[in-house]
Amino acid sequence: MADTQTAVTAQEAPGKPEKKPKSVRVVLLALMIAMMLAMLDNMIVGTAMPTIVGELGGLEHLSWVVTGYTLATAAATPIWGKLGDMYGRKATFLTSIVIFLIGSALSGMAQNMGQLIGFRAVQGLGAGGLMVGVMAIIGDLIPPRERGKYQGMMAGVMALAMIGGPLVGGTITDNWGWRWSFYINLPLGAVALALVTAVLHLPKKRSKAGIDYLGVVLLTVGITSIVLVTTWGGTEYAWTSARIMELIGIGVASLIGFVFWQTKAAEPVVPLHIFRSRNFTLMSLIGFITGFVMFGATLFLPLYQQSVQGASATNSGLLLLPMLGAMLVTSMIAGRVTTNSGRYKVFPIVGGVLMIVGLYLLSLMDTGTTRLTSGLYMAVLGAGMGCLMQITMLVAQNSVEMKDMGVASSSTTLFRTLGSSFGVAIMGALFNHRVQDVMAERAGALGKGITEKSAQLDAASLAKLPAAAREAYQHAVSAGTHSAFLLGAVIAVLVLIASLFVKEVPLKGGPQKSS
Repeated sequence: MADTQTAVTAQEAPGKPEKKPKSVRVVLLALMIAMMLAMLDNMIVGTAMPTIVGELGGLEHLSWVVTGYTLATAAATPIWGKLGDMYGRKATFLTSIVIFLIGSALSGMAQNMGQLIGFRAVQGLGAGGLMVGVMAIIGDLIPPRERGKYQGMMAGVMALAMIGGPLVGGTITDNWGWRWSFYINLPLGAVALALVTAVLHLPKKRSKAGIDYLGVVLLTVGITSIVLVTTWGGTEYAWTSARIMELIGIGVASLIGFVFWQTKAAEPVVPLHIFRSRNFTLMSLIGFITGFVMFGATLFLPLYQQSVQGASATNSGLLLLPMLGAMLVTSMIAGRVTTNSGRYKVFPIVGGVLMIVGLYLLSLMDTGTTRLTSGLYMAVLGAGMGCLMQITMLVAQNSVEMKDMGVASSSTTLFRTLGSSFGVAIMGALFNHRVQDVMAERAGALGKGITEKSAQLDAASLAKLPAAAREAYQHAVSAGTHSAFLLGAVIAVLVLIASLFVKEVPLKGGPQKSS
C-alpha cells in the first residue's frame, strides 16, 4: 500500500512518506489556482454580462453564454476522469488547462454573441477537466487519512471565488472592459501550467484499451438533455411542452443505453463496479443534494437581500460571507479531526442536521427579518455544508482502488454539478411561480405586468416602482424564498438519511511517525 501512495508523491524521496516534499506544496498551490479558475469564471462573467450584451447585442441568446459553458463542462467531466485513469493524470490535466486558456482567449476576442457562445463551450470543455484533475491528483498525491488537513484550503478557495467573483468581475469590467473578464484567466492559468509542468511527478500511464466512443456519445447526449431540461424548463419552454418532453425522452433513453453499454464495454467511461461500494453510492447522492442546496442558496440569498433588505448588488458576494465563513471554518475542523482520528461518519450526519435546520430557518425570513438574523441563519446552513463539501469527495475516493481514482473523482463532481443544475431549475421555478402569484394577488394587473417578463428585478429597477408595487414585490420575494428554502429543507432530509447508512471504513494511508 505504501508503494502505491508514495511513488506518486515525489521521485526524489521514495520510502519517506512522513514529510511532504516542498514540490508537493508547490503542486498544491498550482492545483488551487486551477480550481479557482474553474469556480471563478462564471461569477466574474455573470457581472460583466450586461456590458457584453450592450456591445455585442444578441440579448435573446444571453442565457446560452452560461448554458453553453455549463453543458460543455458537465458533458466533459466524466470523460476527463476516465482519460486521466487511462493515459496519466498529468498529461490530461495540462491538456484541460490549455483548452480552458484557449477558450478564454477566444472568448475575449469574440466579435458577436454567436462566437462568444461557441468559445465559451470550448472554455467549458477545458473547465470540465480542471476540477476533476485537481481532485484526482490530490487523490494520487495524498493518502485519504492525511487529505482532510487540506480540506480547509479547498473550502477557502471556494469561499474566495464566491465572495470575490462578483467584486472582481465588476472592477475588471468597469476599469478594463468586459474582455478582460476572460483575459484575466491567461496569466493565472500560465502560472498553474508552469508549476504543474515543472514540479508534478506522476507515473506515466499508457492504456492499450481504446476509448469507449459509444459510451462517450450516449453519456454526453444524456447529460446535455438533462441540463437543457433544467435550464429551459419553465423559462424558455413550459414544463409540459413538446420540446421539454422530447428532451426528457432523449435523456432517459440515452442514459439507460449508457448504463447497459457500460456492462459490455471493454474500457467503460464509468465502470459500474465503483457503485457496488455502498459508501461511494451514498456519497454520490449526498454530493448531488449538496449541489442542489448550495447553488440554490447562493442564487436566492443575494436576491432576497437586495430586493427585501435593500443591499447593494455590487457587494452581492459579501452578502454570502456568513454562510461561506462558517463553511470554511467547519470544513477545516472536519478535515483536522478526520486526519487526526480517522473518523468521519459523524460529519455527514451533523452536516445533514445543520443543513435541514439552516434551510428551515432561512424559509422563515420575511420583510421584517434583519441582516443580523439572516446572517445567523446563513451561518447554520454554511456550517452544515462545511461538514459535507470535502468529506463527500474524501470518502468517495477512499471507496475505490487507485486505478479508478479519476472516474471516482469525476463521477462525484458530475453528481454535484447535476445537483446544482436541478437545484437552480426547480427552486427557481418554484420561486418565480410564487413571486408572480403574490404580485398578482397584492398588486393586481400592475403586479402581473411587472413580473410578466421576469420575476427578478435589480435594485435600480425596484427603486423606480411605485411604493405600493415595491412593497408588494418585497412580500412576493419573501414568499418565493420561503417556498424555495422550504423545498430545500425537505430535500436535505435525504442527506441525513443517506449519512446514517455510511459505513466508516478506515481511511487508507494513516499518518506515519516522523523520524
